[in-house]
Order: sequence, then C-alpha cells, then structure tokens
Amino acid sequence: MRRIRYYEYGGPEVLTPEEAEIPTPGPGQVLLRAEAIGANFVDTRFRRGAPAGSVFHRPLPGVLTGDVVGTVEAVGPEVDEGLLGRRVAALVLDAFAEYSLADAAWLAAVPDGLDPGDASMLPLAAPVALGVLRAGRLAPGETVLVHAAAGGIGHLTVQLAKLLGAGTVIATAGSAAKLGFLEALGADVAVDYSAPDWTEQVRAAAPRGVDVVLDSVGGEVLQRSLELTAPLGRVVLYGAADGEPGSVPVTKLFGLRTVVGYSLNAWRAARPDLARRDVDEAVGHFAAGRLRTAVHARLPLAEAASAHRIMADRSQLGRILLLP
Repeated sequence: MRRIRYYEYGGPEVLTPEEAEIPTPGPGQVLLRAEAIGANFVDTRFRRGAPAGSVFHRPLPGVLTGDVVGTVEAVGPEVDEGLLGRRVAALVLDAFAEYSLADAAWLAAVPDGLDPGDASMLPLAAPVALGVLRAGRLAPGETVLVHAAAGGIGHLTVQLAKLLGAGTVIATAGSAAKLGFLEALGADVAVDYSAPDWTEQVRAAAPRGVDVVLDSVGGEVLQRSLELTAPLGRVVLYGAADGEPGSVPVTKLFGLRTVVGYSLNAWRAARPDLARRDVDEAVGHFAAGRLRTAVHARLPLAEAASAHRIMADRSQLGRILLLP
C-alpha cells in the first residue's frame, strides 16, 4: 500500500510517499480501507519539529494524524465482526495511507449517502466544536467569539453556536479575504484578527463584553481575548496555532472570568459516555442537513505536501481532503 511518512523535520517537502505492508489489526482495532482522509493543521507543527518537552514535539519517523472515512476490511481480536464492510469514520494516528488501523471503540457510523467531506468531520472536528461550546457553558442569547473560524473545526463551531442558541456570533480569521466566507456560514460579525484594530471591532459588536471565547490560536490572541471577555465570561482554549498556548496572568481572572482548556483525548478519557454522545449528536446534525462542511480542496494522497502548504499558509476555507 501507499503511505506518507517523514524522516526529518522541515517544510512540507519532507513528506515522503512510500510503499509499505498493509497493517494487521490488533486487539480492539479495525483495519480501514480509506475513501478519504481529512488533514489536520496540528500536523504542520509536528512536522516542523520542536524541542523535547514542547507540546508540538513528536519523535521521528513522523506519522500524520487524520480523519479517515473508509470501509472496515478486517477486525482484530475482541472486535465485533458485524463491523466488517461498514462505512465508518475514525481519528487515526497514522492516517495518510491507503489502509490504516483505528480504535474500534471510537468509530463513527457514516449515514448512507453522506458526502466524504461531511463524514470526515464526525470523529474529531464536529465533536470538538460541540465540546468547546459545552465547556464554555453557552447559554441561549449569549455572545460567542470564535477564533480561527474559517478552519476545519472553526467553521463548524460558527454553525453549531447558532444551532445551540447563541445570540451573536463574532467570527475571526487571519485575513480579510476570509470574512465573506464567515458571513456565509452565519456569523453575525466577521473580523480579521491580523488587523491592528481587531479588538476595537469586537468591542463595537459586543460593547458589554463577550460571554464565551473559543480560542485555538493562543499567544497574543488569547491575551487580548481575555480583555474582551465580560464579567462571568468563559474562555475555552483548545489549540495553539500561533506556536504556544501562552500564559494567563491570574489578575486577569479577578474580573470574574474563567479560562478552561479542552482536549478531545482528555474528554474521552474523563467522560467516555459524554464523548460518545457528542459523536452521535454530530452524526445527527449532518444527517439532518443542519451542518455542512466546506471542502477547500480534494487532493491525491501523493500530494500531501500541497495539503500542508495550504494549511501552513492559512489560506484554507474549511476542510482539506486527501484521496487515496
């Protein structure tokens, strides 16, 4: 089978197509034959390399995570054989391949006729979007600030905030070219957070402050977002696209603000019942047409480097799919 690995840190050019044996599923695993693979931004950070101890450090040789949509070809010990032949989606550690292994416990059943772009959102992006909104304890009528809203998770979060009753959704992106896309998703206000006056634009839209901030950027964006948060407001940090999450001065919390971190893996470990509910709820939203996925590009697996260039340039609108 064909797969993509990297054997040194660096730019997208280090991604190496190669031939490998089809893996055999172990206990609790299934073998998937990939139909489509959703690429994740975090792997562009892992690929560049980071010092040991950094949240972005991964050992070599490097594998690429992804959201695999495919068919169950084989099952490992203690796995229900009724899964054979099923179309499913799964978050996979070594995903950029024609065949991959997935944890049977976290498979998402793909409804009949669902587009691969939508299906690729079921294992990770949609559950994270639901999870961060719940971690922020969004109440009907509240104002939500969604950073990096044009990305794979962000563009679903904008839609879900509306579905869950947000009064005003303020969506940010890293360039003015993406603002029309955010408005088309249903954002009430779209802001370019690379503009010097982006905080003033948010204050104009939410003069009393923002009730919930959903931040996957971190760094300076996190610091300035705290200043925009209303008393009793909540900030949910679930990524660090700027490079590092950054620190939060305790004095900034004295204004009755709360900061909480969110990780899908941590949520699965702490509350597997609720994490499974999030997946099932996401399936329902897509099956009913309440959520839609914007697919920025569909690329052959061999062009994985092009997918990473698009993500690193922050030019994507929605999801990037690789097709084996």
